Amino acid sequence: MRNILIIDDDRAVRSSLSLLLKKTGYQVSDAEGPDEALRIADQREPDLFVLDMNFSRATSGEEGLQLLRELKSRYPERPVILITAWGSIPLAVEGMKAGASDFITKPWNNDRFIQSVNTALSLSRQTEDVEGTVNRQYLDQQYNFDNIIGADDGLLEVLRMAGRVAGTDAPVLIIGGSGTGKELIAEAIHANSARAEGPFVKVNLGGIPTTLFESEMFGHKKGAFTDAVYDRTGRFEMADGGTIFLDEIGDLDSGNQVKLLRVLQDKSFEILGTSRTKTVDFRFISATNCDLDAMVGEGRFREDLFYRINLVTLRLPPLRERRQDIPLLVNYFVNNLKTIYRREGLAVSSQAHNWLAELNWPGNVRELKNLVERTILISSRDLLEVSDFQDQMSAPRKPDGSSELPAVGSMTIEEMEQSMIKKALEFHGNNMSKVARSLGLSRGALYRRLEKYGIGS
Repeated sequence: MRNILIIDDDRAVRSSLSLLLKKTGYQVSDAEGPDEALRIADQREPDLFVLDMNFSRATSGEEGLQLLRELKSRYPERPVILITAWGSIPLAVEGMKAGASDFITKPWNNDRFIQSVNTALSLSRQTEDVEGTVNRQYLDQQYNFDNIIGADDGLLEVLRMAGRVAGTDAPVLIIGGSGTGKELIAEAIHANSARAEGPFVKVNLGGIPTTLFESEMFGHKKGAFTDAVYDRTGRFEMADGGTIFLDEIGDLDSGNQVKLLRVLQDKSFEILGTSRTKTVDFRFISATNCDLDAMVGEGRFREDLFYRINLVTLRLPPLRERRQDIPLLVNYFVNNLKTIYRREGLAVSSQAHNWLAELNWPGNVRELKNLVERTILISSRDLLEVSDFQDQMSAPRKPDGSSELPAVGSMTIEEMEQSMIKKALEFHGNNMSKVARSLGLSRGALYRRLEKYGIGS
């Protein structure tokens, strides 16, 4: 039975948490202050510590941080969960930097607290597993990764970590370039979790206007605002009992970052148009191709939210670092397309495989997939050679001296603007932030033009 040590100078807090943990099946010890905590820890070596940040009238939290550092020095593999008031979240972030695994705000939600304890202990138990190289066959015996193709060491390490954390409720941040397969990893974590029978809700934050974030994520009641002509169920409520995956989380503006942080902390929110609090049970996974560390340093991404979402971080390698996987991916795509296009004789020559493996692939797996499918659609022969792929690598170039602009009078300015927006959407894969930047527009101005021209509606 796992042993937990609660360290808090408030007897009522210690009693409440002790009762809750004992009812859940844990052995519990408690201490009033640092000296007593260290003495009990030396005697019993707890599996997890629950630590308050203040033990006197001082509210700086320095006592808690000092004890945290001492505990992590003596027991580096044992998780520490911090207990703090909502107003002390910056202090909790300092604790996360010092090695704490999570922070819970007072007053706490019992279910949220137990979930945090279970997750921290599960992750801690897994760090005791024998580390070493693993192969794809071993991973496939342990987990369901059928939709993820590759045997590169970097990818296998991501899959190993994904499999290990799937059984927990730990928030996972997936980092990787566009087209590297972040959504596939998120789906795999869900499919290998205890929530696999529940919903998997995908949300691209880059495609949600700032003003509609609350409506999209929390839902609204009819009449909550001018255009609310019917009730809407929010994405978090849709994910109840399952997993919610927020892609492009780096695109979230600062105001909505605060709203997201509160939902992740309490697992509750208010539906627009009501004053009733809705509580839901979800696993949170997010992804980005942004450098969130740099954004935190620049003040563009909240540090407290950053530490809330990245208890586990998975970094997907770009395709150019997985060259040995390129032939495997090509064959996978070809075999799928054989059935779709009824061309059972489709194959790729060894020369074409070698040529494809040497390319840079800035668009990663998505770019490779698009090239393979485009080549199959255009080529009339079943054995695809280097020349077949070369022909589809880029659009035909304009003759020298040709004009990049249409002839005067052939298009209106509005038609040109509409055409440029469509081209930018296609080029940037509907990433609204990139589209707006490339056109020299704010995201709000871009959304107004999309509505004006009926693009995407």
